[in-house]
Amino acid sequence: MPVQPSLFVSHGAPNLVLHDSPARAFLASHAQDLPRPSAIVCVSAHFETDTPAVVADPAPGMIYDFGRFEPELRRMVYPAPGDPALAVRIAGMIRGAGLPVATLPRRGYDHGTWVPLMLLYPDADIPVVQLSIQPGRDAAHHHRLGRALAPLRTEGVLVLGSGSLTHNLHDVYLPGGMRAIDSETPDWVTGFVDWMVGRIEAGDTEAVIDYRARAPFAAQNHPTDEHLLPLHVALGAAGDGAVGRRIHASCQYGVLHLDAYAFG
Repeated sequence: MPVQPSLFVSHGAPNLVLHDSPARAFLASHAQDLPRPSAIVCVSAHFETDTPAVVADPAPGMIYDFGRFEPELRRMVYPAPGDPALAVRIAGMIRGAGLPVATLPRRGYDHGTWVPLMLLYPDADIPVVQLSIQPGRDAAHHHRLGRALAPLRTEGVLVLGSGSLTHNLHDVYLPGGMRAIDSETPDWVTGFVDWMVGRIEAGDTEAVIDYRARAPFAAQNHPTDEHLLPLHVALGAAGDGAVGRRIHASCQYGVLHLDAYAFG
């Protein structure tokens, strides 16, 4: 069975799934470049717990975790099955890595999960197991969490981190109103994005983990960490010495970089 890469994708706003954009086009076409997964482990920035939690729901429902967007989004359903046996196994792998873990019998798909998967695998015929992030823990913790999942890739399981390469929603707005979707990208965003791609593609895992201290404008691009933590899980799942490559780059509103990376 082909070894799967691990992926980090930027899921954007929920209505990414509705409107043409470079990020939507990338997600809608990228699965053809991948071996078909036997299952998917999805780590969404919108699934937050104090300690790692694995979802063992055999038939997850939908979570419409957003406010004022197009009403048709709340009619969308992604009916991919869960995989309780795989979830229990993942919990054991995390526990074996010395981390506490919980198994949740029920939880639906939040938009960080169903938006990218609806575009990547629209047939919804691949089992999905969800794994939470811990916003109170640092990048090193999430890299360790990903390392526990690394053996799954040799079994055809795709580890998918879903967040955003930059995520400062406050700066989407200016005193006169919302930025235009095609606004020019300011230097504080470009500086951070260029640093990240340079360190990731150089295989400088130590620097990427320590991005909060080393990357220019880190706090301005990520006032809170949760949308970058899935990247660290994907990086960890690629194993020691992982070198990533940027497989998509685009920006909305000048400040939201919707980049994607493949590791391994």
